[in-house]
Amino acid sequence: MKKLLLSLAATTALVSPALAELELEKDELTFGFIKLTDMAPLAVAYEQGFFLDEGLFVTLEAQANWKVLLDGVIGGQLDGAHMLAGQPLAATIGFGTEAHIITPFSMDLNGNAITVSNEIWEAMLPHVEKMEDGRPQHPISASALKPVVDQYKAEGKPFNMGMVFPVSTHNYELRYWLAAGGMNPGYYSPENISGQISADVLLSVTPPPQMPATLEAGTIYGYCVGEPWNQAAVFKGIGVPVVTDYELWKNNPEKVFGITAEFAEEYPNTTKAVVKALIRAAMWLDENDNENRMEAVEILSRPEYVGADAEVIANSMTGTFEYEKGDKREVPDFNVFFRYNATYPYYSDAVWYLTQMRRWGQIAEAKSDAWYDETAKSVYRPDIYLEAARLLVDEGLANEADFPWDTDGYKAPTPAEDIIDGIAYDGKAPNAYLESLPIGLKGEQTVVGTEVKG
Repeated sequence: MKKLLLSLAATTALVSPALAELELEKDELTFGFIKLTDMAPLAVAYEQGFFLDEGLFVTLEAQANWKVLLDGVIGGQLDGAHMLAGQPLAATIGFGTEAHIITPFSMDLNGNAITVSNEIWEAMLPHVEKMEDGRPQHPISASALKPVVDQYKAEGKPFNMGMVFPVSTHNYELRYWLAAGGMNPGYYSPENISGQISADVLLSVTPPPQMPATLEAGTIYGYCVGEPWNQAAVFKGIGVPVVTDYELWKNNPEKVFGITAEFAEEYPNTTKAVVKALIRAAMWLDENDNENRMEAVEILSRPEYVGADAEVIANSMTGTFEYEKGDKREVPDFNVFFRYNATYPYYSDAVWYLTQMRRWGQIAEAKSDAWYDETAKSVYRPDIYLEAARLLVDEGLANEADFPWDTDGYKAPTPAEDIIDGIAYDGKAPNAYLESLPIGLKGEQTVVGTEVKG
């Protein structure tokens, strides 16, 4: 595992005068990441010297999977990490490994897709609406997959799909898409954490870089993952991305930067310095209509970061997305790192993840709206974010107008037309939102054995 570490002696001259404003409690840090393009803020903060500007000497280490990464942060081997947004929330409420993890920085919006094998795509095609030029009309509803799944069930064959982790955005997005198409993606219970109770489609964990090979082997028939592993399937000719998460939920939240609450308390200035560097990296990634994206693609293609072909990474990082070979379409917001307040850790984003945990039984019992609010506020820390942003503005490194200073931490409700099932989302009314979803737990319902009770 290659470590990225610049020597103190070689880089002291590069440190910004801004360092004088923050007396760092700790200046040598190790951060973990998974080989996905949305780890880009970490790579850019390193390669562009933004960490160094803050007096931080950072080592970046790729991790084998999301569990190893989370365990590393909890155990202190890692000072922080590129995380699934659900990981700090799940750890804090005790689903899986229990620990108080917080996030002062949201890493990106959008960036995922759902891919199916060529065989499944051919079976779906008769049920997919077409445009005048004969190409598929996007977004493609999971209702086009339902007849295929029904046929497998009739033949007694399980229909297997992959996602990256039980509390990943990918798990919830795949479930959301399937449920919007009339299929039950399965429930969790305290006694059965497979997530496959009463499932029409059986979802299981596959690490992101292994998704294409697992699809090619026929172990799964489709998957939800971040880039570049959907575009890799197109380049290899083994699968077809059918829907992006931008089409599922316009400008949905994705990864976060996670640290322990203890780290933030013990090293408050160091935490702010890290967030400052990451904000600058996100700004760099989006500035001037993404003019730096090809440079970012070159960085990410290096083996110590994502290690995929630059051409594959560029397919989604530079404002396009290829659904089938030759069917490349403009999707300028497929990867968003700074615009639309992408880096601000909104409570409403945290609440959405918590509603999905409740919807599928990872949160076994009903919770009040106040509980969702309190839990979100214990994990998402916009106060730290805004303190870091204020320092950047004061130093002339960021524009005051680029940050939501006056927000209460909740986005305006997402309108129905921005979500694939046409159901609006209001983070301030989580239980009403759960009630509005046709498939999934609501009210006092619980999962007992293989049945939903209540």
